[in-house]
Amino acid sequence: MTFNSKMPYNELPLLPPKAELETKAVLKQAIAANRVLANLRGLAARIPNQSMLIQSVVLQEARLSSEIENIVTTNDELYRAAADPDRKTDPQTKEVLRYRQALNTGFQALKHRPLSTNLFIEIVQEIKAVEIGIRKTTGTILKNAAGEIVYTPPEGESVIRDKLSNLEQFIHADDDLDPLVKMAIIHYQFEAIHPFEDGNGRTGRIINILYLVEQGLLDIPVLFLSRYIIANKADYYEGLRKVTEEQEWEQWILFMLRALENTAQQTFEQVTRILDLMNQVQEKVQLHAPNIYSKDLIEVIFHHPYTKIQFLVEASIAKRQTASIYLQTLSNLGILRSYKQGREVYYINDALFDELVR
Repeated sequence: MTFNSKMPYNELPLLPPKAELETKAVLKQAIAANRVLANLRGLAARIPNQSMLIQSVVLQEARLSSEIENIVTTNDELYRAAADPDRKTDPQTKEVLRYRQALNTGFQALKHRPLSTNLFIEIVQEIKAVEIGIRKTTGTILKNAAGEIVYTPPEGESVIRDKLSNLEQFIHADDDLDPLVKMAIIHYQFEAIHPFEDGNGRTGRIINILYLVEQGLLDIPVLFLSRYIIANKADYYEGLRKVTEEQEWEQWILFMLRALENTAQQTFEQVTRILDLMNQVQEKVQLHAPNIYSKDLIEVIFHHPYTKIQFLVEASIAKRQTASIYLQTLSNLGILRSYKQGREVYYINDALFDELVR
């Protein structure tokens, strides 16, 4: 059957694809990506408080992944809202924060159950904050920047569920495919099924990371492809289109493997710089304010770029009055910068903020 972008693609081929997937070029690139990914996993394992990375670094993936869908917020607004979730903020920032929560929901779920359609639904519901389910409506179309219809996903709830069931089977199949190659195939298939009325792109990018965690290639979800996708948007969409129209898998898989290698290396370098910053701050506090130094205090001010007195109290580091003295001491040392908004005083770790948004 000839592909027609204006007709529902109910004939989307089931997985595994009937094509040579692990070509010589693909295997070579997979080796490179696996090596860098292993380095990142090893580095992250050396961090005493890994939730630090999940809370602060993940927000950049949340922001960039949302930006692909034209949901835009500023870094300053995002980190301030994350530090003070009860504070009023704009709908775009709230939606970006929900992306981080959706990723965390999926990450925690993997400890008890595998990736599944039900988990995909939970993730998209968290992102959209509505009781969204498998798409039942007709007329869903995807357009390019010129307004031309480039793809019409499958229609009919039973058709979509059958495609998702096949995707689940492929995810958990005991085969010899390199997991990174499988991740590329999984990502294409999920995007092609397009099972929800909204939130498909972000859900698909979360599934990428959760799959790597499920396969034991990462211990925590700190690898983010969105920056690479934004920088190479034309190649990303061309790769998807060529699989759909020509079953051209090699180009697509190579793109995703390069994205993995590139972003794993970037994340490795960023985490290394953050650890170096932590060590520098630790040494400065030990030298100039040894009476307030503790490992827990350093971790708290690196847990998030915006710190509040409440954070130290909740971490059982000090009571409110003493916590205020601690943070003001760090401000006097130039480690933090105090910033008052309304009744709240934030202590901003500018060095960490600059590193996270670079």
